[in-house]
Formats: sequence, structure tokens, C-alpha cells
Amino acid sequence: MPYQLLESFVQGLDPCLDLEFIHLHLEGMPVHFLPEYRSRFKINNLFVSPSLRNAIDGHKIDYTPIFLSEVPKLFKSGQFPIDVALVHVSPPDADGFCTLGVGVDIARAAVDSARIVIAQINQQMPRTFGHSKIHISRFAHKIEIDTPLPQSFRKAESQNDQLNAIGKNIANLIEDGSTLQMGIGAIPDAVLKYLGNHKNLGIHSELCSDGIIDLIQNGAVNNSEKMIYPGKTISSFIQGSKKIYDFIHNNPLVELHPSDFVNSPAVIAQNPKVVAINSAVEIDLTGQVCSDSVGHKMISGVGGQIDFIRGAAQSSGGKPIIAITSRTQKGDSRIVPTLHDGAGVVTTRADVHYVVTEYGAVNLYGKSLGERAQALISIAHPEERHKLDIAWRGFY
Repeated sequence: MPYQLLESFVQGLDPCLDLEFIHLHLEGMPVHFLPEYRSRFKINNLFVSPSLRNAIDGHKIDYTPIFLSEVPKLFKSGQFPIDVALVHVSPPDADGFCTLGVGVDIARAAVDSARIVIAQINQQMPRTFGHSKIHISRFAHKIEIDTPLPQSFRKAESQNDQLNAIGKNIANLIEDGSTLQMGIGAIPDAVLKYLGNHKNLGIHSELCSDGIIDLIQNGAVNNSEKMIYPGKTISSFIQGSKKIYDFIHNNPLVELHPSDFVNSPAVIAQNPKVVAINSAVEIDLTGQVCSDSVGHKMISGVGGQIDFIRGAAQSSGGKPIIAITSRTQKGDSRIVPTLHDGAGVVTTRADVHYVVTEYGAVNLYGKSLGERAQALISIAHPEERHKLDIAWRGFY
């Protein structure tokens, strides 16, 4: 997100203008969220950031549920007409081409669809390969800055034993030659550290972070068996520390492409043994997965979970995985008899295959309702299993 550009843009706006801001996930508290500005226009989130979770009101600050793979179509079709695209780019090369740097995802479609493009050119934005180039002549206006990008650091988690067990359980499902999709956070990090002895792994993921670097440098990831861009790590955006920003800068072996390509289930499925690792808030005993809300409260979005779940399911030897700790930090079971009131189903019971907790891994594909319930109960926290079994028997 071009924060300095956004700040200048918002502060200079005519208060009488009827404006709507559309964006994906944002780090921190951007200026247009501040109380003195947010009442002046509408904010439409395509993914809910932590800073906005308590502000969604279904009116001035709203959320549009949509698969990440389909967001570019909203812009290109004109259903979401883009008048002005604000973009954060790398400095131009000798031929005048900037790049979208760490975020091609939906920015490519916004740039291609907008009437006006305004750029924040940052000396510290990595220069990236893929479908990332924009000629400087496309910009109606631009500002230049020299500012570090926001960083996300890998944290030491208090639930290390749980996470290590989940990481091992997932790593045991991953075969040599698999193509991986995983995001940022404690569970993906836990998986990555157990893959160092694997061979010929590939990366095709909507998001990449620091955890992939060691696997690339030690040769576990070489992308040699992928069908889509073999030899290259493919992503649509990068989020992490300066370590990964430096790693991708001018690195031709890492390419960033738009979300309608990277997240297309048809594209994903062409790679072999796709392992898609996604998390959830809760899962009921029939396999319905809620990952975007706590009850009625939106905490994230649909994102790319179902894109990759379905792409992996169609891949030869693919394994779609939902990975969760058996309990929340408050001690509530994530495996529940029924989803809580208001909880949204992101991944349907028909889409779910593997579910992994620290207590094991089960595959629900092709299983009946009763078989699913017993499988999920077997990987729930031991103190929850009897209650879950009684609840399930009470349904029939």
C-alpha cells in the first residue's frame, strides 16, 4: 500500500466528494481509517485487516466476500469501476519501466483498468519479475520516497509444542516433488522447518514469506517438477522482513503474477502433487470450515483458501489441507459440533480433504457424515472428544 501517497491524497480531498476506497489487506492503521477522515467516504474491503475488524458496520466500512482469483474480474469487467489507482512501485529502469514490487495480486488489474494511475515510487521497493512492469508514462502523477517497506517478523510462539506437532504431521504428508502453497504465520513456519530434507519441491502460492528462503538456498525447493513456470517460484505478493525483500530484488527465479492467474484453480491444478495448507477459525463435525469470521464478526476474508483447496484437489496427487490447533488460546475447541451462530462457511464440507491438528491428520474425502465425525473427534483435544461424541450422537 502506498501509505505516504495515500496520506497526501486523503488530506487534499474535497470533503464534499463522494468517494469509495477499495483494497485488500492493509498493514497498520492507514490514514483513511482515522476517525477524522473515515466518515467522509466509503471503505470497501476485499479482505478485512486486523485494524478494521471492529469497524465493519455494513455501511461506511464494508466487506465484499469474493474469491481472490475473481477480484481482477471485478475491475476488468467494470463492475467495480476504478477511476484512480494508487500504486506503490520500484524505481524505473533505463527504459522507464517500474515494477509493482512486492504486490502484483490485484494491483495489476487495477492499473490496467483505471482511468488515472498515481504512483508512489520508492527507492526501497524491490524490483520484481513476472507480470509486474509498468512504464512510467502510465502515471498521471507520482511522488518519490525512500522508505523501508512494512515488515512482518516470524515470532516465537507460546504454543511451540502444538505447532511443532502440526508441522511434523503436515510435513509427513508432503512428498518429494510436491508444489506448495502456504501463507504467513505460525503454522506455515512450523511446516517449512521440517521440509529441509525433502527434494524437488516447488512453490506456487498467492503469498510467500521468509520461510521459503532457506528451502530454496539448501536446494529442497528447486521448482524442477512444476508444469507452470518450472524452475521458478511463483507468487502474487510478498510479505515478510527485509530478508525476503532483498532476496526477491532483481531475482529472475522469483516471479510475481496477478491473482486471477496465480489463484486460478485450473492453473494450480496443472502442477503435480499440489499441497495447499490453509487454516481455520473452526470446523464442525461434518467438515464445514469457517475461516473468515468469529460468529458474525468478520476477521479476515474468503481470500484464496477455496481457490487453492480446489486447485490442489484437482492436481494429480494433490492434498488440500486445513491445519488448526485443537484449541484456541482461550481453550475453546476448534472442532465443534456445529459452527457458531453467524459463522461463515468458506470451505464447504464437500471441498474438505485433509484436516490436521497436533493430534494427527485425517482425510475426510469420500467419507460419510458419521465417518467424518469420528475422524475429526479422533484429532480433537483429548479433553473435548467425549463431549463431541455425545453431541454428535444427539443429532440422530
